[in-house]
Amino acid sequence: MLAWGYNEEELVEDFLDRAFALLENTVNDYELVFVNDASTDSTGRILAEYARREPRLRVITHETNLNVGFACRTAIAAARKEFLFWQTVDWSYDLTHLPIYLELLHYFDVVQGIRPAPERLLSHIPVVRSIYRIKSRSDTLQKAIISLSNYYLLRLLYGVKFHDFQNVTFYPTALAQSLTLEGRSSFINPELLIKTHALGSRFIEVPIGFIPRQKGEAKGTKWKTVMRSVRDVFGNWIKWGLNLRLERRRLHRPDQIFRVSQPVYLDEEVLHLIVPLFKCYR
Repeated sequence: MLAWGYNEEELVEDFLDRAFALLENTVNDYELVFVNDASTDSTGRILAEYARREPRLRVITHETNLNVGFACRTAIAAARKEFLFWQTVDWSYDLTHLPIYLELLHYFDVVQGIRPAPERLLSHIPVVRSIYRIKSRSDTLQKAIISLSNYYLLRLLYGVKFHDFQNVTFYPTALAQSLTLEGRSSFINPELLIKTHALGSRFIEVPIGFIPRQKGEAKGTKWKTVMRSVRDVFGNWIKWGLNLRLERRRLHRPDQIFRVSQPVYLDEEVLHLIVPLFKCYR
């Protein structure tokens, strides 16, 4: 598991307790790589004390605050286990079904979380589907609107038809480490998805619900952070994204994005595995 944080003294110890309990109950061989992004509060001290009693915690500290994109890149480069995924320090995403997500990596190259919306007749209309998802996307209406705006900007520019770009994603470590990553902001998550998609990887989208933050300060939707992300989105689109999209169109490469919400396209073995996930769409 990978994680990163900046000035999260209120949350970091609870996060570590919860993460290690989850990993211990799910897998036999694991590590937790935590990037301390130059915190100025007690985050570093708490991490150091925890690492002294838990050898499977590996702490990497940035000397200056570099933002989430660099922190994610640092964590990916440091990962040593067969698979990797991440979780936010405020535990924003529901990993109740972690064993299923990891097992799906034996059938697909990448497992991508999406915030589920109730399956209704109108929810199959793209924009209407997003309206159904507003309540489940973030803590407040304003943050949900920012999240949806970011989603449609990515869909418009990069043309990749994921139902969510900002969620938990599960990768083979070797695949993630093989990519040249350039994102400096929260664009790092979409960049990973877009570049692995360009390789012809097979994806499955699984429902992973959003959990509102209970304490501490959310930093991802501050306007300075949002504008940094928008610049990153456009800058990378100009640098490589447009060419990647044109190349995909030239090759007529089909999407290989499968979805739990569309079980008719899934093999019988996968169907048996994902049965517990269907209740997320109620």
